[in-house]
Amino acid sequence: MHQTITLNDLAIGDAGWIIGRHALLYAAEEGYDASFEALVAEILAAYIRTRDPARERAWIARRGEERLGCIFCVRVDDEVAKLRLFLVEPAARGTGLGKRLLRECLDWARARGYRRMVLWTHASHHAAIALYAAHGFCKIAETAGHDFGQDVIDQTWEITL
Repeated sequence: MHQTITLNDLAIGDAGWIIGRHALLYAAEEGYDASFEALVAEILAAYIRTRDPARERAWIARRGEERLGCIFCVRVDDEVAKLRLFLVEPAARGTGLGKRLLRECLDWARARGYRRMVLWTHASHHAAIALYAAHGFCKIAETAGHDFGQDVIDQTWEITL
């Protein structure tokens, strides 16, 4: 039987899953070290402690009890939101779930009156970058660096909402 994928707000236990899946997937796919896991944990801890429910939101994609992905909209200021912690499980990639999560996040930010959304990514994340570009994001900055035990090319993207 085919179960529907639902998008729910962050619930108890989701933060641990998000930290663990980011750490394991990015280690396997990008060679990132444990400092990336620490960064994800710090982002989530700050979100949980200081979240403004009127201006910030998380979506966890589930099929039954199975978590398949996540995305966050976090307030930068009254006019700018930041897309954070976007992840789609390998088994769910290519199904349209990433597009659905991204559209949900963008629509929610627009409805809250944000004028722009920004995000930070790495040039090696080709599928995510293609998705951002297809939805109207433009790359506004790119710098080479060394993070998470790897040489990386940091990118900043933005979209006018």
